[in-house]
Amino acid sequence: MPARKKLTVHNQNSCLDKMDPAGQPATEKQRLLQSEVLARLKKIEGQVRGVAKMVEECRSCSDIVIQLAAIRSAVSRVGATVLACHIAEKIENDVRAERDVMNTMPEILALFKKFS
Repeated sequence: MPARKKLTVHNQNSCLDKMDPAGQPATEKQRLLQSEVLARLKKIEGQVRGVAKMVEECRSCSDIVIQLAAIRSAVSRVGATVLACHIAEKIENDVRAERDVMNTMPEILALFKKFS
């Protein structure tokens, strides 16, 4: 079995270290949101490892299914948070550039359909 690569987060390449579309550095709110999302993902990662251990230990299938449902719910919450941020950013950019927000709706709806 090939060795798995460990995923690492490189702070210097953080999306929040870049300038926003208006040329402003990331806000404290954006940094807090990034921290929140990363914390949730790390928790999910731990949950997945826990389920793998449960399978290795031949634990009850019903216990495993309950944990899988919790993981699925946690992933959905993270996805909803990221999607909401993306939509807000798109609308904010349109308003700032004095573009009609309705022109962005097909893109937003397509992304929403992919998520759901």
